Amino acid sequence: MSFSILRSAVLVVVASFAATAHAEKNVLAAQIQPLAQTSLILDITATNNSMVAVGERGHVLVNQGQWQQVATPVSAQLTKVFFLNDKLGWAVGHDATIIHTQDGGMTWSIQMQSFDIEKPFLDVHFFNPQHGIAVGAYGLFYRTYDGGQLWQPEFHQELLFEEDVSYLAELKLEDIALYESEKAALLPHFNRVIALSGQRLLLVGELGLVSYSTDLGNTFIKTDFGYEGSMFSAIEHQNQVYVMGLRGHVFKSDLSLSRWTKIDLPVESSINNAFITPDNELMFVGNAGVVLQLKNDNIEIVTRRQGENIVAVTANPKGQIWFGGTKGLFQLP
Repeated sequence: MSFSILRSAVLVVVASFAATAHAEKNVLAAQIQPLAQTSLILDITATNNSMVAVGERGHVLVNQGQWQQVATPVSAQLTKVFFLNDKLGWAVGHDATIIHTQDGGMTWSIQMQSFDIEKPFLDVHFFNPQHGIAVGAYGLFYRTYDGGQLWQPEFHQELLFEEDVSYLAELKLEDIALYESEKAALLPHFNRVIALSGQRLLLVGELGLVSYSTDLGNTFIKTDFGYEGSMFSAIEHQNQVYVMGLRGHVFKSDLSLSRWTKIDLPVESSINNAFITPDNELMFVGNAGVVLQLKNDNIEIVTRRQGENIVAVTANPKGQIWFGGTKGLFQLP
């Protein structure tokens, strides 16, 4: 499969779930919408006290018994939300947007937004209240050491193909403007970054990118993954690491990350996310409304919801599982 086809395919998931990703830029704040709960939801996370979901037009919804939309200072589509504890959280999205909450998601402030960058952040992770990273499309990578007051860009050349490293080195000597332009587009999309056991990070993305870091994301080591399709998410479960992505491709490895085995699925839909249920079972969700569960080394279909894509899944403090996707938030009967 060609580079251009692969990149086009991943952008369907990354940036094209809704046509409203770049709605009117003069709208500075998300508007409270009565149908926000049934609009596009791209991520859900849970704290000890509540759940928080994010999605299109800067929507943030909080559930402390029932879902309610809260005001945010942005209208950019939000792609991911992360909470370090019950109070401190960050959400990221299009137009290089980062917003922050200090009260469990009830109020939010802007830490970063740039219409000039024109790239979405796709994930965010904090190691402690001060130190965090945000990653996204075309190698977008920013870091903060002060809780998000200042975000600084990083360029992870170690994740380039060898021929691109040589190409950039030559270009830097010949045409600095073209060098900067090419530098901003050569890295693959960074779709997800998660913490692994052993104080490691796992970064997965476009073009078969599966890499890990042992130094808090300052440098990454690419694994010998052997598949060139895009990976959208990853999870660690029972001493196994699972990565999942385009057209029903799910792989697993032990914690060494040295040998990846493809898992056969009963569907060919792209798998967008995974979740460990309150019963310690591994659940996958994806396009064409598929919900899958790993049982006795086999993946079984739980349900299919035709006409929608499922992107997010989590459980509330009571153990009730909620899903999010192109038709909003829902629970299975």
